[in-house]
Amino acid sequence: MEIVGVVCEYNPLHMGHERMLRQLREQGAGAVVCAMSGNFVQRGEGAVVGKLARAEMALRCGADLVLEIPTPWAAATAEVFARGGVEVLRRTGVVTALAFGAECPDVESLGLVAGALDTEDYRAALHRCETGNRTFAARRQAAVAELVGPERAALLGQPNNILAVEYLRCLRGTPIRPVAIPRTGAGHDETEEKDGAISASRLRELLRRGETERALAYMPPAAADVLRRELARGMAPASMDRCERAVLDRLRRMEEEDWKRYDGGGEGLYHRLYQSSRDAADLPELLERAKTKRYPMARLRRMVLSAWLELPAPPEHVPYLRLLGANDTGRRLLRRMKDVTILTKPADVARLGAAAEELFRRECRWSDLYALTRPCLTPCGEEWRMTPILFSDEKRGNDHEETADIARPAGIADGDRRL
Repeated sequence: MEIVGVVCEYNPLHMGHERMLRQLREQGAGAVVCAMSGNFVQRGEGAVVGKLARAEMALRCGADLVLEIPTPWAAATAEVFARGGVEVLRRTGVVTALAFGAECPDVESLGLVAGALDTEDYRAALHRCETGNRTFAARRQAAVAELVGPERAALLGQPNNILAVEYLRCLRGTPIRPVAIPRTGAGHDETEEKDGAISASRLRELLRRGETERALAYMPPAAADVLRRELARGMAPASMDRCERAVLDRLRRMEEEDWKRYDGGGEGLYHRLYQSSRDAADLPELLERAKTKRYPMARLRRMVLSAWLELPAPPEHVPYLRLLGANDTGRRLLRRMKDVTILTKPADVARLGAAAEELFRRECRWSDLYALTRPCLTPCGEEWRMTPILFSDEKRGNDHEETADIARPAGIADGDRRL
């Protein structure tokens, strides 16, 4: 049976996401495993709705198992995000293929670009391109053009292709085969409807502007029902605007050297952000003051988020797999994972080793801060009370199954960390 992995955010899950999941089934996938971002995402902000609700959307719309990409990988660059997502899927030991959307579904061409990025020739070419006020992305594309030609290098100018190339780099040396799905519908950050769909960024904009029903109409009904419930509970839409002063409080207490640890490019950007944090009265002004042609807004947002959360550099490996949700098929897959630590009950985290416990305790603090972004404030400790979403295959698209001990799939003994 082909078991297909997907690295995703589903922020929120829209028609294009559901279409891809359905297409994977039509192409023969026997099961779909999602490695999904937690409460913070690659854009450098909180997800519009929490991770359990988004995991439930995925399960209702075609996924069988949802595992979490921890925050240090989820809120990072495309390279680090891809590395974290692929590692989560690889460590399951059951995923046989990785499916991803791409503007160019030609795996061979994407693979040539991926191969070029890991050569000494590329590094030398990138060094030669370090002139002018160009972004790193533009300099990287120019360097790759020297090696594989401008036509293939141009693939790095489109967001889904960029992630696809990073996935291919991470898959090298693994038994997981890549499956590229043509990206259709509205593109990344596009504001207009295309083929009856809009982008996730446009959906988030509509939700935050209060155009709720208009936004929900562009989501699969099963996913829209989950989001409608979270809206009614005051759990969505989450927005960093609600905790602006909390973020500014942290930034204004930072010295210039404190910013340096979050400047992964080593280009001195931290000087600009430090000065902007002193001169700006709010976050939009801070970001605008720091922005130049060389530094895209997404990078600035990630640095600000990292500083607020005090994110460490991602460890070399993801120390555990966190279960967010599963149906019957997903639970059968969990029982096949013999040589990997699956965290289903927060109370078990102390048994996983120092690295795992440290990461999980940090994740708990980050979730406490994420709670500040919601319309309805909630107390600390949400991660310790959180239990995975579990329901039977036949309940897909309906209300999820309520159980007395939803955190423990059938057949798992108390305290057993390997499913």
